[in-house]
Amino acid sequence: MQTDAITTLLQDVAAEVITPRFRSLDADQISEKKPGDLVTVADHEAEVLITAALLEAYPDAVVLGEEAFAADPSLGDRYATAAHAFTVDPVDGTKNFVNGSPDHAVMAAELRDGVVVRSWIWQPQHEVAYVAELGAGASRNGEPLVVTPPAGPPSTWRGVTSRRAWVGQALEGRRPLELSWVCCGVDYPQLVSGAADYLLYGGTMPWDHAPGGLLLTEAGGTLRTPSGEAYDPRTPHPGVLVAAASDDVHADVVASWSF
Repeated sequence: MQTDAITTLLQDVAAEVITPRFRSLDADQISEKKPGDLVTVADHEAEVLITAALLEAYPDAVVLGEEAFAADPSLGDRYATAAHAFTVDPVDGTKNFVNGSPDHAVMAAELRDGVVVRSWIWQPQHEVAYVAELGAGASRNGEPLVVTPPAGPPSTWRGVTSRRAWVGQALEGRRPLELSWVCCGVDYPQLVSGAADYLLYGGTMPWDHAPGGLLLTEAGGTLRTPSGEAYDPRTPHPGVLVAAASDDVHADVVASWSF
């Protein structure tokens, strides 16, 4: 499938089964995979439709959907060793979606031999599509994206995190960490746009970070572990990820923060 065709696929699925449920979910359409981890009928239906379309186009690929993995964790092993794979996050930011926030997204990424080569983020309520291709750059609604590293000293940099326990923490002379948009499909684009200078994550699941990670790195930013290793979307890292506007920002954050 051409890159634009997959963008259209995500948009069409969102229009069919996600947006009609926005601010219209019934209680019996919401459940918990574990305490606090919400899933809705929109998540399930969207993932089924996206997965079916990808497998029709690429019958030999492994599609790692967030909800499919929750039902069958062995899918992760097949995905990790696949020569060709996709990740699918049908409703990233499900809690935001359930609570009526427009900050949610539909995301997918394509991997070849473990390397993310294309990625898509569609924000249906904001009507914005972010697309990245390895070696070809990143775009927002077709317009090229380039990260601008912060011009001021580290004391002025804005750091955000989705881990609520870290919100408000900071070393002396640094701005306290703020809560992110709690949706990777919004967090990464906000970082690329300059609304934040770095992001700290405690979770590393590929459907969350493969799409935004390629968007960020193709725009000139960096996504690494605190030890400096590039993010590996095939291996769930047990630790932290640092998404930053530049290598210098990443290095400074790692040197000044106690992980």
